Amino acid sequence: MSNWKEEYRKSLKSMDTEEHIDLAFYRPIGFLWARLAARLGVTPNAITIASIFLGVAAGILFYYPQLWINVVGMILLVWANSFDSADGQLARLTHQYSRLGRILDGLSGDFWFAAIYIAIVLRENISIPLFHQYPWFLWCMAILAGISHAKQASMADYYRQFHLYFLKGEQGSELDNVADLRRQLSEAIASGKCGFWKRLTMRIYLNYTRQQEMSTPLLQEMRKALRRRYPDGHIPASFREEFRRNSLPLMKYTNILTFNWRTIGLFITLFIGYPWLYFIYELTILNFLLVYMMCRHEVFCARLTEALDKDR
Repeated sequence: MSNWKEEYRKSLKSMDTEEHIDLAFYRPIGFLWARLAARLGVTPNAITIASIFLGVAAGILFYYPQLWINVVGMILLVWANSFDSADGQLARLTHQYSRLGRILDGLSGDFWFAAIYIAIVLRENISIPLFHQYPWFLWCMAILAGISHAKQASMADYYRQFHLYFLKGEQGSELDNVADLRRQLSEAIASGKCGFWKRLTMRIYLNYTRQQEMSTPLLQEMRKALRRRYPDGHIPASFREEFRRNSLPLMKYTNILTFNWRTIGLFITLFIGYPWLYFIYELTILNFLLVYMMCRHEVFCARLTEALDKDR
């Protein structure tokens, strides 16, 4: 039992960044899936791909107005997310990290919710007279919600990786930067050993990281100030702790903007029979939290940058 507890702790990212619902439900289930997969020789990427099929199947079931069918879809979506938890836990337990796995992990949720958005639009355009008369309106709302969802998930992931970087260092984080990724891509192409799919994967990830950096100008200024102040990369523990102290209260927003609270909103709209309201939830409440979280991060990063420049 003590070995299991130790393995379980190793499978977590950090207590700073874990969400209460995950700790109470998804992480224990994901750990059991991860242990089973390790025993059977199943890779994290295989679990991620399985989660995509489950999540898309869940989305299809949300097309039907019968509540019992929707409930089956909810169970499939919860199952998909337990696999999404398991792939990361398995990677941490077995050290099977890969850039492809990180991209797949991010895309899996996009596939789930793309199926969910399409199902909701097709369902509501049939059942609600206003949307039946003006079908383009709900499609536009779904597209905007999808764009918002992608941005919310991307920034939540970025801020978590930054927090883990200052908490655990490079080994405990998957934080990248555009300059290094460009160099790696150029070196891979020059070596002649970089095939089409690898180039495509690296370019997708490069663009993903570029969008994150463009959205956080003051945080990037802090990174530059750190490189100027500590060119050897050895950031003092005092600065790491100061960053963690400012970042920790904002981790709850990164959790709200990921899966659990998003699906709670989705399930409520399905139970009351108006799933199109989920788009309103994403476009208003979740976008407000995104802007608030980003502004708070930018403010304290600017303050830390000013302190670094004064110390020079």
